[in-house]
Amino acid sequence: MGEVFGQLDDIAAEHDLPLLTTRLLGSRPPSARELAEAPAGTLQLATYGASLAVHRALSRVYGPPAAVVGVSFGEIAAVTAAGVLTVADGARAALDLTRVLAFCPGGLTVLGCAADHAARLLATAGAADTVVAVVNDDRAVVVSGPSADLVRVEKTAGELGTSAVRLRLPFSSHHPALAPQAEAFATLLRAYPWSRARCPVFSAVAQRSYRPDDDLRLGLADCLVKPAVVPTVLHQLHTCRPDMLLEAGTGDALATAARRVLEPCGGPPVHAPLADPDFPW
Repeated sequence: MGEVFGQLDDIAAEHDLPLLTTRLLGSRPPSARELAEAPAGTLQLATYGASLAVHRALSRVYGPPAAVVGVSFGEIAAVTAAGVLTVADGARAALDLTRVLAFCPGGLTVLGCAADHAARLLATAGAADTVVAVVNDDRAVVVSGPSADLVRVEKTAGELGTSAVRLRLPFSSHHPALAPQAEAFATLLRAYPWSRARCPVFSAVAQRSYRPDDDLRLGLADCLVKPAVVPTVLHQLHTCRPDMLLEAGTGDALATAARRVLEPCGGPPVHAPLADPDFPW
């Protein structure tokens, strides 16, 4: 944490954001809510840094990963972990995305159902401008759209007995209407030098691993306009026969999805180190 956030504090200072090292490593680290209420970019920088810190710690214990998987915002940390971007430039890219997201009106809501059920629910709610943005597994999806649409979606979900939780994020994403913002993000990403990945990088948005001839700037920008389908990329990863899957983040949503998706086909052990106090560091 000290190594990673020591570098990120320099980037935070460039953008007049709160320094994170002393706050996150202090006796009373801030909650996600407190980070979300801080100046725009603080939460994204903290999330990005936490993923890289977990990645570095796991690499020292278990060795470098055979592959990395990026889901939505996590693609920036994934390509950085693979050596495509430096830690500092990955942080700058995360803040670039924050600037672009400020012009992405709407919101995101998690629905406790499969993608086909979510599509029917959106139709029932008359939410024509809302789309399925992220498919985690057959029990959880994220939908993206205008705030008024999401209110109707959440009301309809309640009437149908489907859980609906609005994410505390003041923007939409993974929506085809955000093509101008995606183009702006891709343009900002061209300011940084990009290296060849040290290991395969799987993208839930591309629904495959990136190829050497792919333009990863466009790949990251696609996260603004295309859906992320986690089960598809997990099944592809499973063909690589990994010994285990480790979630490099602060929660366990992806680890839960991986267990649900891969257990029926004899998948490897899945761990979310920061969410499991008994994880064998």
